[in-house]
Amino acid sequence: MTILIEQPQLGFEEEEKKIPVDEKELGLDGGFVVPQTNSFGQTFRDYDAGGERQPGVENFYRINHISQTYDFVKRMREEYAKLNRVEMSIWECCELLNNVVDESDPDLDEPQIEHLLQTAEAIRKDYPNEDWLHLTGLIHDLGKVLLLPSFGELPQWAVVGDTFPVGCAFDESIVHHKYFKENPDYNNPAFNTKYGVYSEGCGLNNVMMSWGHDDYMYLVAKENKTTLPSAALFIIRYHSFYALHRSEAYKHLMNEEDIENLKWLQIFNKYDLYSKSKVRIDVEKVKPYYLSLIEKYFPAKLKW
Repeated sequence: MTILIEQPQLGFEEEEKKIPVDEKELGLDGGFVVPQTNSFGQTFRDYDAGGERQPGVENFYRINHISQTYDFVKRMREEYAKLNRVEMSIWECCELLNNVVDESDPDLDEPQIEHLLQTAEAIRKDYPNEDWLHLTGLIHDLGKVLLLPSFGELPQWAVVGDTFPVGCAFDESIVHHKYFKENPDYNNPAFNTKYGVYSEGCGLNNVMMSWGHDDYMYLVAKENKTTLPSAALFIIRYHSFYALHRSEAYKHLMNEEDIENLKWLQIFNKYDLYSKSKVRIDVEKVKPYYLSLIEKYFPAKLKW
Protein backbone atom coordinates (compact mmCIF):
# COMPACT_ATOMS: atom_id res chain seq x y z
CA MET A 1 0.00 0.00 0.00
CA THR A 2 1.24 3.50 -0.78
CA ILE A 3 0.45 6.65 1.18
CA LEU A 4 0.61 10.11 -0.35
CA ILE A 5 2.09 12.68 1.98
CA GLU A 6 1.51 16.31 1.11
CA GLN A 7 4.63 18.43 1.39
CA PRO A 8 3.92 22.19 1.58
CA GLN A 9 6.75 24.28 0.12
CA LEU A 10 7.34 26.70 3.01
CA GLY A 11 6.51 29.75 0.94
CA PHE A 12 8.27 28.68 -2.26
CA GLU A 13 6.49 29.54 -5.50
CA GLU A 14 6.57 25.98 -6.83
CA GLU A 15 3.43 23.84 -6.46
CA GLU A 16 3.11 21.59 -3.42
CA LYS A 17 4.70 18.19 -3.94
CA LYS A 18 3.31 14.82 -2.92
CA ILE A 19 5.88 12.20 -2.09
CA PRO A 20 4.83 8.54 -2.08
CA VAL A 21 5.83 6.64 1.04
CA ASP A 22 5.57 2.88 1.01
CA GLU A 23 4.38 1.50 4.37
CA LYS A 24 7.06 -1.18 4.26
CA GLU A 25 9.68 1.52 3.81
CA LEU A 26 8.45 3.23 6.93
CA GLY A 27 9.62 0.09 8.71
CA LEU A 28 13.14 0.85 7.49
CA ASP A 29 13.46 -2.37 5.48
CA GLY A 30 15.90 -2.36 2.59
CA GLY A 31 19.28 -3.29 1.17
CA PHE A 32 21.38 -1.22 3.57
CA VAL A 33 22.47 -3.43 6.47
CA VAL A 34 22.76 -1.71 9.84
CA PRO A 35 26.15 -2.47 11.44
CA GLN A 36 26.33 -3.63 15.04
CA THR A 37 29.10 -1.23 16.06
CA ASN A 38 30.58 2.10 15.00
CA SER A 39 34.01 2.64 13.46
CA PHE A 40 35.59 2.36 16.93
CA GLY A 41 33.95 -1.02 17.64
CA GLN A 42 31.49 0.52 20.13
CA THR A 43 27.71 0.91 20.23
CA PHE A 44 26.44 3.90 18.23
CA ARG A 45 25.70 7.07 20.22
CA ASP A 46 26.98 5.55 23.47
CA TYR A 47 28.14 8.57 25.44
CA ASP A 48 29.32 6.48 28.39
CA ALA A 49 31.33 3.84 26.55
CA GLY A 50 34.76 5.22 27.42
CA GLY A 51 37.49 5.43 24.82
CA GLU A 52 39.75 8.24 23.79
CA ARG A 53 37.03 10.48 22.27
CA GLN A 54 34.56 10.32 25.18
CA PRO A 55 36.11 12.95 27.53
CA GLY A 56 36.27 15.46 24.68
CA VAL A 57 32.69 14.70 23.65
CA GLU A 58 31.39 15.21 27.20
CA ASN A 59 33.30 18.46 27.62
CA PHE A 60 31.87 19.64 24.30
CA TYR A 61 28.33 19.09 25.61
CA ARG A 62 29.12 20.81 28.91
CA ILE A 63 30.09 24.02 27.09
CA ASN A 64 27.25 23.63 24.57
CA HIS A 65 24.56 23.25 27.22
CA ILE A 66 25.82 26.18 29.26
CA SER A 67 26.16 28.53 26.28
CA GLN A 68 23.14 27.85 24.06
CA THR A 69 20.69 30.40 25.44
CA TYR A 70 17.62 31.94 23.86
CA ASP A 71 19.38 35.29 23.41
CA PHE A 72 22.47 33.67 21.89
CA VAL A 73 20.39 31.77 19.32
CA LYS A 74 18.47 34.92 18.41
CA ARG A 75 21.72 36.81 17.77
CA MET A 76 23.16 34.01 15.63
CA ARG A 77 20.03 33.75 13.51
CA GLU A 78 20.02 37.48 12.85
CA GLU A 79 23.72 37.54 11.95
CA TYR A 80 23.77 34.55 9.62
CA ALA A 81 20.46 35.38 7.94
CA LYS A 82 22.41 38.07 6.04
CA LEU A 83 24.06 35.35 3.86
CA ASN A 84 26.79 37.81 2.95
CA ARG A 85 29.97 35.78 3.50
CA VAL A 86 30.60 33.64 0.41
CA GLU A 87 29.07 32.73 -2.95
CA MET A 88 29.74 29.16 -4.04
CA SER A 89 28.13 25.99 -5.36
CA ILE A 90 26.86 23.07 -3.29
CA TRP A 91 29.72 20.85 -4.47
CA GLU A 92 32.32 23.48 -3.60
CA CYS A 93 30.88 23.48 -0.10
CA CYS A 94 31.09 19.66 0.04
CA GLU A 95 34.79 19.88 -0.77
CA LEU A 96 35.34 22.43 2.00
CA LEU A 97 34.21 19.84 4.52
CA ASN A 98 37.43 17.93 3.91
CA ASN A 99 38.78 20.36 6.50
CA VAL A 100 36.21 19.56 9.20
CA VAL A 101 36.06 16.89 11.91
CA ASP A 102 33.06 16.89 14.30
CA GLU A 103 34.29 16.83 17.91
CA SER A 104 30.80 16.05 19.25
CA ASP A 105 30.50 12.75 17.36
CA PRO A 106 31.48 9.63 19.35
CA ASP A 107 31.09 7.41 16.27
CA LEU A 108 33.39 8.92 13.63
CA ASP A 109 36.57 10.92 13.29
CA GLU A 110 36.80 11.04 9.48
CA PRO A 111 36.50 14.27 7.43
CA GLN A 112 32.86 15.21 7.00
CA ILE A 113 32.68 14.72 3.23
CA GLU A 114 33.15 10.99 3.87
CA HIS A 115 30.08 10.96 6.10
CA LEU A 116 28.02 12.91 3.56
CA LEU A 117 28.73 10.42 0.77
CA GLN A 118 28.30 7.41 3.05
CA THR A 119 24.87 8.68 4.06
CA ALA A 120 23.78 9.52 0.51
CA GLU A 121 24.96 6.23 -0.98
CA ALA A 122 23.32 4.17 1.78
CA ILE A 123 19.99 5.93 1.09
CA ARG A 124 20.44 5.39 -2.64
CA LYS A 125 20.64 1.62 -2.10
CA ASP A 126 17.24 1.44 -0.44
CA TYR A 127 15.40 4.31 -2.16
CA PRO A 128 16.69 4.40 -5.76
CA ASN A 129 13.76 6.50 -6.99
CA GLU A 130 13.84 9.20 -4.29
CA ASP A 131 16.62 11.36 -5.71
CA TRP A 132 15.66 14.28 -3.45
CA LEU A 133 16.47 12.07 -0.46
CA HIS A 134 19.87 11.11 -1.93
CA LEU A 135 20.72 14.80 -2.27
CA THR A 136 19.46 15.53 1.23
CA GLY A 137 21.89 12.90 2.51
CA LEU A 138 24.72 14.64 0.69
CA ILE A 139 23.99 18.17 1.91
CA HIS A 140 22.47 17.69 5.37
CA ASP A 141 25.71 18.54 7.22
CA LEU A 142 27.08 21.27 4.93
CA GLY A 143 26.35 23.87 7.59
CA LYS A 144 29.42 22.61 9.44
CA VAL A 145 31.42 25.03 7.31
CA LEU A 146 30.58 27.47 10.13
CA LEU A 147 33.71 26.06 11.75
CA LEU A 148 35.90 27.53 9.00
CA PRO A 149 37.47 31.04 9.07
CA SER A 150 35.52 32.43 6.10
CA PHE A 151 32.26 31.57 7.87
CA GLY A 152 33.13 33.10 11.22
CA GLU A 153 35.14 30.18 12.64
CA LEU A 154 32.52 29.52 15.29
CA PRO A 155 33.47 27.20 18.16
CA GLN A 156 32.39 23.56 17.88
CA TRP A 157 29.73 23.98 20.57
CA ALA A 158 27.95 26.54 18.33
CA VAL A 159 28.01 24.36 15.22
CA VAL A 160 27.70 20.63 15.92
CA GLY A 161 26.11 18.23 18.41
CA ASP A 162 22.51 17.34 19.23
CA THR A 163 20.08 20.23 18.91
CA PHE A 164 17.19 21.15 21.20
CA PRO A 165 14.63 23.95 21.63
CA VAL A 166 15.57 27.06 23.57
CA GLY A 167 12.89 29.22 25.14
CA CYS A 168 11.31 26.32 27.03
CA ALA A 169 12.41 23.62 29.50
CA PHE A 170 15.35 21.42 28.51
CA ASP A 171 14.03 17.86 28.31
CA GLU A 172 15.87 15.24 30.37
CA SER A 173 16.29 13.01 27.28
CA ILE A 174 18.91 15.42 25.88
CA VAL A 175 22.39 13.90 26.15
CA HIS A 176 24.37 15.13 29.18
CA HIS A 177 21.32 17.01 30.43
CA LYS A 178 22.97 17.73 33.81
CA TYR A 179 25.01 20.58 32.35
CA PHE A 180 21.92 22.64 31.56
CA LYS A 181 21.77 23.57 35.24
CA GLU A 182 24.52 26.09 34.51
CA ASN A 183 22.64 27.63 31.56
CA PRO A 184 21.21 31.10 32.45
CA ASP A 185 17.83 30.09 30.98
CA TYR A 186 17.51 27.07 33.29
CA ASN A 187 16.15 29.13 36.19
CA ASN A 188 14.44 31.81 34.11
CA PRO A 189 10.64 31.45 34.62
CA ALA A 190 10.02 32.77 31.10
CA PHE A 191 11.98 29.87 29.59
CA ASN A 192 11.95 26.92 32.02
CA THR A 193 8.40 25.59 31.72
CA LYS A 194 7.07 22.89 29.37
CA TYR A 195 5.83 25.45 26.84
CA GLY A 196 7.99 28.43 27.74
CA VAL A 197 7.44 31.12 25.08
CA TYR A 198 5.57 28.66 22.80
CA SER A 199 2.09 27.11 22.68
CA GLU A 200 0.51 23.72 22.04
CA GLY A 201 0.87 22.68 18.37
CA CYS A 202 2.55 25.95 17.37
CA GLY A 203 4.74 24.12 14.82
CA LEU A 204 8.48 23.55 14.95
CA ASN A 205 8.98 26.29 12.37
CA ASN A 206 8.04 28.72 15.14
CA VAL A 207 10.42 27.20 17.70
CA MET A 208 13.96 28.50 18.29
CA MET A 209 16.39 25.59 18.12
CA SER A 210 19.90 25.69 19.54
CA TRP A 211 22.16 27.32 16.96
CA GLY A 212 24.30 25.19 14.71
CA HIS A 213 24.86 23.68 11.29
CA ASP A 214 21.29 22.36 10.96
CA ASP A 215 19.56 25.73 11.18
CA TYR A 216 22.23 27.40 9.09
CA MET A 217 21.97 24.93 6.19
CA TYR A 218 18.18 25.11 6.33
CA LEU A 219 18.45 28.89 6.05
CA VAL A 220 20.87 28.67 3.11
CA ALA A 221 18.67 26.20 1.21
CA LYS A 222 15.44 28.10 1.82
CA GLU A 223 16.76 31.57 1.02
CA ASN A 224 18.49 30.34 -2.15
CA LYS A 225 15.14 29.04 -3.46
CA THR A 226 15.85 25.32 -3.56
CA THR A 227 13.11 23.20 -5.13
CA LEU A 228 13.63 20.37 -2.65
CA PRO A 229 10.36 19.34 -0.93
CA SER A 230 9.60 20.46 2.59
CA ALA A 231 10.40 16.96 3.90
CA ALA A 232 14.01 17.55 2.81
CA LEU A 233 14.14 20.92 4.56
CA PHE A 234 12.66 19.36 7.69
CA ILE A 235 15.38 16.68 7.64
CA ILE A 236 18.12 19.28 7.19
CA ARG A 237 16.81 21.40 10.03
CA TYR A 238 16.02 18.70 12.59
CA HIS A 239 18.30 15.73 11.87
CA SER A 240 20.30 16.49 15.05
CA PHE A 241 17.12 16.88 17.15
CA TYR A 242 17.49 13.45 18.77
CA ALA A 243 15.29 14.33 21.74
CA LEU A 244 12.40 14.41 19.25
CA HIS A 245 13.07 11.64 16.77
CA ARG A 246 14.59 9.18 19.24
CA SER A 247 12.90 10.03 22.55
CA GLU A 248 9.65 11.66 21.31
CA ALA A 249 10.18 14.74 23.45
CA TYR A 250 8.67 18.11 22.44
CA LYS A 251 5.93 16.50 20.33
CA HIS A 252 3.47 18.86 22.01
CA LEU A 253 4.98 21.67 19.91
CA MET A 254 4.47 19.93 16.55
CA ASN A 255 1.74 20.68 14.02
CA GLU A 256 0.28 18.33 11.38
CA GLU A 257 2.94 19.10 8.77
CA ASP A 258 5.68 18.35 11.31
CA ILE A 259 4.07 14.99 12.11
CA GLU A 260 4.07 13.97 8.44
CA ASN A 261 7.62 15.16 7.83
CA LEU A 262 8.86 13.37 10.95
CA LYS A 263 8.18 10.05 9.19
CA TRP A 264 10.79 10.94 6.59
CA LEU A 265 13.25 12.16 9.23
CA GLN A 266 13.00 8.85 11.07
CA ILE A 267 13.74 7.04 7.81
CA PHE A 268 16.68 9.33 7.14
CA ASN A 269 18.14 8.95 10.62
CA LYS A 270 18.95 5.29 10.01
CA TYR A 271 21.32 6.25 7.23
CA ASP A 272 22.69 9.38 8.91
CA LEU A 273 23.66 7.45 12.03
CA TYR A 274 24.50 3.92 10.93
CA SER A 275 26.31 4.58 7.64
CA LYS A 276 29.32 5.96 9.53
CA SER A 277 32.23 3.58 8.91
CA LYS A 278 35.82 3.34 7.78
CA VAL A 279 34.65 2.20 4.33
CA ARG A 280 35.60 4.95 1.88
CA ILE A 281 33.46 6.12 -1.04
CA ASP A 282 35.01 6.60 -4.49
CA VAL A 283 34.26 10.32 -4.80
CA GLU A 284 35.07 10.64 -8.51
CA LYS A 285 32.85 7.69 -9.37
CA VAL A 286 29.71 9.10 -7.72
CA LYS A 287 30.40 12.81 -8.31
CA PRO A 288 28.62 13.07 -11.73
CA TYR A 289 25.41 11.67 -10.25
CA TYR A 290 25.34 14.13 -7.37
CA LEU A 291 26.26 17.06 -9.60
CA SER A 292 23.18 16.25 -11.69
CA LEU A 293 20.99 16.34 -8.56
CA ILE A 294 22.51 19.61 -7.42
CA GLU A 295 21.74 21.14 -10.81
CA LYS A 296 18.16 19.85 -10.59
CA TYR A 297 17.37 21.26 -7.15
CA PHE A 298 19.70 24.26 -6.64
CA PRO A 299 20.99 27.33 -8.48
CA ALA A 300 24.58 27.16 -9.76
CA LYS A 301 25.83 29.53 -7.05
CA LEU A 302 24.36 30.07 -3.58
CA LYS A 303 24.78 32.86 -1.06
CA TRP A 304 26.17 31.60 2.23
